[in-house]
Amino acid sequence: MFKRAFAVGLCGVVIALSGSPAMAAPGVPGVVASGPVRVADASADLEWTWYLAFRDPRALIRVSAQLALSHTDQEAAVARFLNEEFDYLVSLSDESDARNADFVHQVLETYLPDFSPEVNAAARQVVNGTAAQREEFVRTGFDAAKERDRLAREASGAQKRAIIEADRAFVRHLGEVDPGEQVRSAVKWALRPGSDDGDLVEFFAYGWASAGQLDLDAFRMASANNNTVWRATAHRLAAEAQAAEKAAREAADEVAVQLREAAARAWRTAADQTAPARTAWADAQEFALRQAENWRAVAAAAQAATGPNWQAIGGPAQTNLEQWTAERQSAVEQAQYWKDLLAQAEAGEKRMLEKP
Repeated sequence: MFKRAFAVGLCGVVIALSGSPAMAAPGVPGVVASGPVRVADASADLEWTWYLAFRDPRALIRVSAQLALSHTDQEAAVARFLNEEFDYLVSLSDESDARNADFVHQVLETYLPDFSPEVNAAARQVVNGTAAQREEFVRTGFDAAKERDRLAREASGAQKRAIIEADRAFVRHLGEVDPGEQVRSAVKWALRPGSDDGDLVEFFAYGWASAGQLDLDAFRMASANNNTVWRATAHRLAAEAQAAEKAAREAADEVAVQLREAAARAWRTAADQTAPARTAWADAQEFALRQAENWRAVAAAAQAATGPNWQAIGGPAQTNLEQWTAERQSAVEQAQYWKDLLAQAEAGEKRMLEKP
């Protein structure tokens, strides 16, 4: 009953809010507030919810996080969102219309009106429309609009004539060194045996930006899904260790030793549980830095180029540079959160192993 009522109520506001966030993180609109990540408390949960509210690719999760942040009892709403609603929202986001809505928004972000006017216009027509309209767009409308844009580019011929060997060489190199799996796959398709300059034009016009967005979305979804699960487990283990320590401190002398040993083991379990998260966030920092430097190079190449094809990737490259830079900062903060959590658990273990 809760899930059905929750889904109905939330879906009523997703379409209105998912395209443009109803609120912004403190300090910078649309960007997660920076600052130290604190150990396993309400403020740390709040910071993680800010991340999900503006970085998660799934509209249902973004909107639900924003609603929790705007609730009059924010602390309780945030706890409910992370501990009760998040897993259900992940599964709900895989359902048809939620998935279609996310796809439409991704199209609007990567198929720009100056270079893919038909696709962009078709997506705008359905973004706030009915579920049936979005379903039709995903099934047939998107491909039809792409074909209209392709035919228009073919008729013009300007983009094909502008392709030079240096462009092909840059893209070929990109397929070898780009950190993003989706971008490398897009390059492989654009340069597949039998391809021609028209395929490379398509890559510049939308394939590059779209694949880059898919790589960013995949990174953000993996971060959101894994970290939220890790945090829930960490909170539970820390609470169990705190309870065990309390019991040990209150116990009579004859049983206190055994209870202190049990509390020390509980804190050690909590400490060990931080290992996957600490490793993952360290890797995330490195990957985000590689992505940012990659997009910095693309933005510089686009700025230096004069042909019409490079103009299509210039804006998305700068946007991706900024987004991956922000992701690296978030990864730094989350890594610190897990280091602090480890230190807290190790301190608890040490207290329980010391003689009272």
